Amino acid sequence: QVQLVESGGGLVQAGGSLRLSCAASGSFISINVMGWYRQAPGKQRELVALIGRGGSTDYADSVKGRFTISRDNAKGTVYLQMNSLKPEDTAVYYCTAYVTSYQSWGQGTQVTVSS
Repeated sequence: QVQLVESGGGLVQAGGSLRLSCAASGSFISINVMGWYRQAPGKQRELVALIGRGGSTDYADSVKGRFTISRDNAKGTVYLQMNSLKPEDTAVYYCTAYVTSYQSWGQGTQVTVSS
C-alpha cells in the first residue's frame, strides 16, 4: 500500500505563493499518475492538477498559468507550486496517487488565502 503525507499549507494573502509537498511511502515505485485535488467548504472535491510518471501534466482551467505541478519519481514525491493565489483558491488540498489497482489519498492540508 502507498501512503501519502502532505505538507506546506497555510495562510497567505491574495497574490502570494505557497508550495505544497506530498511524500509517498510504501510501494511508491508502482505509482503511475500523481496529482492534487481540492475541496472548499460546501463544494465537491475538484481536480487541480495531475502529472504522469513521464512528466506529462494536466491542469484545471482555474489554475492554469498560476500553479505548477512537478514530481520526483526517485523520492516518490509530488509538488504543487501555487503563485498569484486568490481567495477562491481557499480549500483543503489533497494529494492523490494512482497505483496499479487503486487510488491512494493523503489526509489533506489547508490552504487559506485572505483578501
